[in-house]
Amino acid sequence: MLHLRIISPAQRTAQVEHVLAASEAATHVVVITGVARDPVGDLITCDVAREGVSAVLGELRGLGLERDGSISIERVDAKLSASADRAERRAPGFGVDAVVWEEVEQVTAEETRLSAAYFVFMAVATVIAGIGVLLDQPILIVGAMVVGPEFGPLAALCVGLVRGRAALAGRAVTALVTGFAVGVVVTVLTTWLLDLAGLVDKDMLLAERPLTSFIWQPDALSWVVGFLAGIAGMLSLTSAKAGTLVGVLISVTTVPAAANAAVALAYGVGDEAAGSALQLLINLAAIVIAGVLTLLVQRVAWRRA
Repeated sequence: MLHLRIISPAQRTAQVEHVLAASEAATHVVVITGVARDPVGDLITCDVAREGVSAVLGELRGLGLERDGSISIERVDAKLSASADRAERRAPGFGVDAVVWEEVEQVTAEETRLSAAYFVFMAVATVIAGIGVLLDQPILIVGAMVVGPEFGPLAALCVGLVRGRAALAGRAVTALVTGFAVGVVVTVLTTWLLDLAGLVDKDMLLAERPLTSFIWQPDALSWVVGFLAGIAGMLSLTSAKAGTLVGVLISVTTVPAAANAAVALAYGVGDEAAGSALQLLINLAAIVIAGVLTLLVQRVAWRRA
């Protein structure tokens, strides 16, 4: 279930109560009049079965509460309530499959911020992957995939395209382009420094690397894996199965491809840099297409539920 904390102007509180009373998914409704100071109004709290939240939020937003009051959404990790159990049984569908669009937009929008942490994570992940390709060590590649923060902006791009949020999609593209650019530049510089220190050399890049050569040699399976990962990743964000996202992150060659391209650029190996760049574009495109299709299917399926 999800917990809603609502601040309503006094003249609309009765309407809010009516909305919650009419919803079979809502329970534990509490109204405390006159306690809110900023914005001024009444405080209303309730719990709503996840599969009924979008309908309730739609009606509340129709009352203008997000403009003149506020609506906060919190996850309920555990509950002991027969009333809550009844609300979940009455609500259509299954909570794990429900998409709370307001929550998804909020979460993905946070991932498009060009924060220092985002750039550091991207740079660190790309450098780790760059060392991994030189050493032909898959464990380092996997580590870089987990550290890389690029799936957040990718998910935001999908949500922006499906929901018609041009600003969100634009911020997502900016975050992706600048993030990968920073990662590549830092990895090129790091490769040169490590080479000067005698820790790596061009021969390591040109040597046979059977465990990581797939990173710069894309094929049809690259598209298939990226597409499937895009589906799983989007489902992990829109459903209650967020833990699945870790598995998605270690299945797609995005950061490692950028890292291999950076190392190849540092040593002037053009064909390998081009192959890595193509691998990166294939995976990014596959993830976005799969994510958009997944969201569209979820929207249609949930409307029919």
